Amino acid sequence: MKRLVLAAGLILAAFATSAHAETTLIVGDQKGNARAVMEASGVLKDVPYKIEWKEFAAAAPLLEALGAGALDSGLVGDAPFTFAAAANVPVKAIGAIRQTGDGLAVLVPKDSTIKSFDDLKGKKIATGRGSIGHQLILAALEKKGWTANDVQIVFLAPSDAKVAYTRGSVDAWSTWEPYVSQEEVLFQSRVVLNAEGLTSGLSFVVATPNAIRDKHAELEDYLRRLTAARAWALKNADAYAQTWGKLMNVAPSVPLNWLTRAQIRIAPIDDGVAADEQKTIDLYLRSGLIKQKLDANAIVDRSFNDAIGKGAGL
Repeated sequence: MKRLVLAAGLILAAFATSAHAETTLIVGDQKGNARAVMEASGVLKDVPYKIEWKEFAAAAPLLEALGAGALDSGLVGDAPFTFAAAANVPVKAIGAIRQTGDGLAVLVPKDSTIKSFDDLKGKKIATGRGSIGHQLILAALEKKGWTANDVQIVFLAPSDAKVAYTRGSVDAWSTWEPYVSQEEVLFQSRVVLNAEGLTSGLSFVVATPNAIRDKHAELEDYLRRLTAARAWALKNADAYAQTWGKLMNVAPSVPLNWLTRAQIRIAPIDDGVAADEQKTIDLYLRSGLIKQKLDANAIVDRSFNDAIGKGAGL
């Protein structure tokens, strides 16, 4: 009888392991951000489930895919996340991404006569609606005591913004990495304003409620590996830049410029993260970009904090 029980237990364990191995975690990435660092650091070698990567040029379409149930998880900035939450997109932040504010910036072409953000009064600035680039413009306007009518915001996806910016159809481009480094390194664009002192530089690893419920173990494992990969990248920027450059078919000098100054790390959803997200919510509410008051604590999930701590070696 004991042998039968033991045999049954082994069969169940094997079935559970097999079922776990067959699970697919569908992850939305932006410009190879998560995938490149995880591949470069080697943390994907023994993943006991399948990761299916989906590439996006910006957060808005990634969040749309999450809302449609086409993804389980993804990486997005705090601004588009807030915009999506206010639109009742079913998504929650499960991990925070901290970095410096240098890589979120308002750019002008190298030969532009514009020297500072003050010179952009009445001018056209391209950015994505609800994006962190949009957030930067709103924060800058508020700090200067200007109104939204003091500049002309032209809402464009990154690819279209690049075309308009290159052709001179707009005077400036408020964008994020790696677009900032691409413009600086390859085209000598100039930064007239960055996010330091204006926004938190916060991004999120997000997931759908269904994935949080049904793939919690896989998401914990993924976050642990991503956290470890980011910690590795802080000490191995050259190797990461090489991998990212190959993945995105871009010269390594671009990601190296981005990564050495960004100091990207994964952080748990703590009170500080919730407070910074609340500031973004309140900025968007004051600006009229969202209509309802949100509670940051209601749109985050702290159940993955232990996994992040393990990945960071804490």
